[in-house]
Amino acid sequence: MFRTAMRNVLAHKARLLMTVLAVMLGVAFVAGTLVFTSTISDAFQKSSAKGFDQVDVAIDPSKSDDGSETPGSAPDLTQKLLDQVTDVPGAASATGDASGFAAIADKKGKLVGDGWSTKGANYYPSKDGKDPRYPMKDGRAPTSKSEIALDSKTAERAGYKVGDTVRMSVNGPVLAPKLTGIFTTDDGNVAAGGSIALFDTKTAQSLYTKPGRFSQITVTAADGTSQAALKSGIEKVLPKDAEATTGKQLADDEAKAISNQMSGMQTGLLAFAGISLFVGIFIIANTFTMLVAQRTKELALMRAVGASRRQVTRSVLLEAFVVGTIAAVAGLAAGIGIGAGLRSLMGSFGGTVPDGPLVVSPGTVIAALVVGIVVTMFAAWLPGRRAAKIPPVAAMSSLHAAATTKSLVLRNTIGALFAGAGAASVIAATTMGEGGKLPMGAGAGLLLIGVFILTPLLSRPIIAAAAPLLRVFGISGKLARQNSVRNPRRTAATASALMIGLTLITGMTVIAGSVQQAIDKMATDSLKADYLVSMANFTPLSPNVEKTLAKADGVVSTSPMRNSPAEIDGSTQRLTGVNPKTIGDLADLPFEKGSFDAISGSGVVVDKAMADREGWKVGSSLGTVYEDGRKGELKVGGVYEGNEVMQGILVDKDALAPHQTEVTDMQVMVKTEDGASQAVKDSLEKELGNNPAVLVEDKKDVSEAIAQVFTLMLNMLYGLLAMAVIVAVLGVINTLAMSIFERSQEIGMLRAIGLDRRGIKRMVRIESLVISLFGGLLGVGLGVFLGWAAGELIGSALPTYELILPWGRMAVFLVLSAVVGILAALWPARRAARLNMLAAIKAE
Repeated sequence: MFRTAMRNVLAHKARLLMTVLAVMLGVAFVAGTLVFTSTISDAFQKSSAKGFDQVDVAIDPSKSDDGSETPGSAPDLTQKLLDQVTDVPGAASATGDASGFAAIADKKGKLVGDGWSTKGANYYPSKDGKDPRYPMKDGRAPTSKSEIALDSKTAERAGYKVGDTVRMSVNGPVLAPKLTGIFTTDDGNVAAGGSIALFDTKTAQSLYTKPGRFSQITVTAADGTSQAALKSGIEKVLPKDAEATTGKQLADDEAKAISNQMSGMQTGLLAFAGISLFVGIFIIANTFTMLVAQRTKELALMRAVGASRRQVTRSVLLEAFVVGTIAAVAGLAAGIGIGAGLRSLMGSFGGTVPDGPLVVSPGTVIAALVVGIVVTMFAAWLPGRRAAKIPPVAAMSSLHAAATTKSLVLRNTIGALFAGAGAASVIAATTMGEGGKLPMGAGAGLLLIGVFILTPLLSRPIIAAAAPLLRVFGISGKLARQNSVRNPRRTAATASALMIGLTLITGMTVIAGSVQQAIDKMATDSLKADYLVSMANFTPLSPNVEKTLAKADGVVSTSPMRNSPAEIDGSTQRLTGVNPKTIGDLADLPFEKGSFDAISGSGVVVDKAMADREGWKVGSSLGTVYEDGRKGELKVGGVYEGNEVMQGILVDKDALAPHQTEVTDMQVMVKTEDGASQAVKDSLEKELGNNPAVLVEDKKDVSEAIAQVFTLMLNMLYGLLAMAVIVAVLGVINTLAMSIFERSQEIGMLRAIGLDRRGIKRMVRIESLVISLFGGLLGVGLGVFLGWAAGELIGSALPTYELILPWGRMAVFLVLSAVVGILAALWPARRAARLNMLAAIKAE
């Protein structure tokens, strides 16, 4: 039986090629994802670990459970504390760090580096006058507020040399210090595409902390002193609002954070690989079903000479094992190439990855082999089992066992139950709000399985409905329609592969388009302001930005939006400071009770969701502990409908400012006399010094930014799901090629009675077109239904949500289905037309 199985694999090399390709693509996606995420994670972790080489213990302000600074515990890392830490037994040296965001512009005025990782810090010289963290490559360290030093990679990217003037910004206003030095660094953020700008300590403290204070103190241990022992000694001199962490713990935490980030990406990519493999199962099952059908007499002869059913099934599974192994090895090799390609692709899209080797772990190799072999054998098991059940006498007589009425009724009953239960679960989930995610996911899975089981039943009426259109193609069209419904199970398995891919693509398109419009509508309807001004990376703005804009020509009103943490009734909340005199001219929020007039002194307004959650209402008093630790009481004067643009507790900015450790704005809303126009926008940007780190956006810009996010997301999804569509194309090619082999005698007879080669080609192409459009129609229909259902769930949290059907894109999807059918038929149609009619008629 082993020799027979191997002979069959070698005898059908061409027929099994498509199956190998289908499995290989899925395995390659899995292996490529694992190689890519392992390589990126390893590179970032090693690069990040370098940044902690000279840190044995780090001292930071105390953090609350959510990672933010605890209200009332302003950073108190003073020079005095630094001196005390330096004198702790076992401490070799201590360095004070004052750091934060710093945006560097190149000579063309464009930002250098990747947003969050563009950092400003202080040069802290030791006794020898040098800072060991930042060895100077050229020039000297900065010594005054008009001087700066840059890391060598940033200087190279921006085209700066020692002596140049550097345009930069920390929190809004443009700065223009002189470049006095260029240094090298092992900082992981720089290796990943970020930048570091160094100031003298006094200047850095004025920009990022307070005079004489640091944001962090790092300590290096003396020889023979462990990190744990040093930490224990340091904790004895620490104030209550500071905490010490060992360098190893910091490195471990950073590695864990990087691993978690990569895990999310890995899960998403593996999900699409799973979809591709799931689609491949249909093709493998279809291929082996047809191969077994072609060998019915051979299998019957084996049964007649003594082979048991188990041996027949085992021989089919052995073929599948060989095919799966070949596909898995090829997929692993292709996956390694994909992983390397994705890494290079990140660089071409502006992402920077630290240097490091390509990581192919044993787990990746095992996963690729297991996935390839298990998926192939699982898909081949049912055809093998079905082949073993055919009675030898019936098979020897070429009487292929047709599906009985009982089996068809059972299949359709099971399919109807699955589809009905799935649809009911999905519809019920639309009314459950946040709790409906799990029932909707389960229901969608059941619905897809149910429709797949029912696809043979659905194929006859849907394809029959196309009969009037196919008459245009004459006898070729009629034959194509009959061939499409001759074996409904085969047609269903082929069409289902395309159906699943298009269901996901259509559903995501419907959801993304509807959400995009909802957020767009919410953003524009809730704002009366003509412009929103913020930092490019959404770090805090200096209050001077609002003051500058308020004085600009043509500006009617402005209001900042400044955030401050506070503890209210035992839980941490965010207070948003606004200008009570102008907020009504800049925002349009529907109030359930009260109005913006309630914002004054201790009076606040809160959004309805928060009020319902906390049990607040107009007149409620809120016991408050502010950011600076002082206590007070706020009184609810109004309740409004919040949204993603504006929500939470709105307070008077002037009442909030005395409690903030540092007064900064997240955004500034601006209204002008002439409304939004390019000339007004240019004027405002000029007032701010044409600062590349500051965004001045009108409502159209906000909408386009939202659209850009969703367009990017959709394009990524389209690219990933294209893998499933490619596998579906292979399935159509496979089905047609094997169908033509089965019908060789029939095609020879058609040629003999007068159907020319062109007619044969047209028949095969139309058959492929009909099957592909059938799968496309089912996919688009299911996608719209699931998109609607998911939208109802989203609408419970997004009041402006309404269903938008992308008719244009759905038409494109159907056209693409037709193109898939036409392209997939090219080789099988050519092969059918070239059959020798006499040889075909004699074929068994």
